[in-house]
Amino acid sequence: MMELEICVDSVESAIAAQAGGAQRVELCSALAEGGLAPSLGLIRAVRASISIGVYVMIRPRGGDFFYSQEEFAIMRDDIACAAEAGANGVVLGLLTADGDVDVDRTRQLVEAAGTMEVTFHRAIDMARDLEASLEAVAGTGATRILTSGGAQSAVLGSKRIAGLVQSAGNRIGVMVCGSVRPANLQQIATATGAREFHAAMRTTVASPVTYRNPKLHLGVPGSDEYARHVVVARDVRHLRQAIDAIDAVSSEISAR
Repeated sequence: MMELEICVDSVESAIAAQAGGAQRVELCSALAEGGLAPSLGLIRAVRASISIGVYVMIRPRGGDFFYSQEEFAIMRDDIACAAEAGANGVVLGLLTADGDVDVDRTRQLVEAAGTMEVTFHRAIDMARDLEASLEAVAGTGATRILTSGGAQSAVLGSKRIAGLVQSAGNRIGVMVCGSVRPANLQQIATATGAREFHAAMRTTVASPVTYRNPKLHLGVPGSDEYARHVVVARDVRHLRQAIDAIDAVSSEISAR
């Protein structure tokens, strides 16, 4: 069966992802910055609330993926915390200043993860040579990569993703991301041959707070600082149904 992972940043969204049919969640904080490591409290709360896989983002700050020794130490500690909280996997990515995969330190973190699976995230899309980076990550023992084929969306990067899937074979998984939606899932799956898909299907929810200080902005001026962005089970279910439809056709063809 094709696998679906949903990016979440709250217990509410994690529960919705499971209700919609996802196989696992990628748990982050600060999604506006591309996702940072969540708190230990949030990891524990999500783990206690859902039975599907929980994969924890290991990213100590926003910005690039070239980390100092102090930041690397934080990543090791965050992996230990994720394991202690019952996570099934961790999500991480390290590059050198020259834009190559930091193989040595990635391997160290894979070893630190122990029995947890390791996804090398979209830092790989920021590397200078995507195809060479796949080989580098495969050599670290990571479970899979997360990629849009180095493009803004999976549709635009589908040709390169197909090449990655073929090159990866059974050595390492290739999970597709980048505006994956029910309307384009068939196109992406057919073009890439991928079996794993990742999506951040967030809906804006208005705040019930009635008093708002009009003189103060804690974030970007002009933005709605009271709005929240959550995953809705219905949206996940529609994507799951699109995936299942492809699986059904594949099974029918195989049975002939």
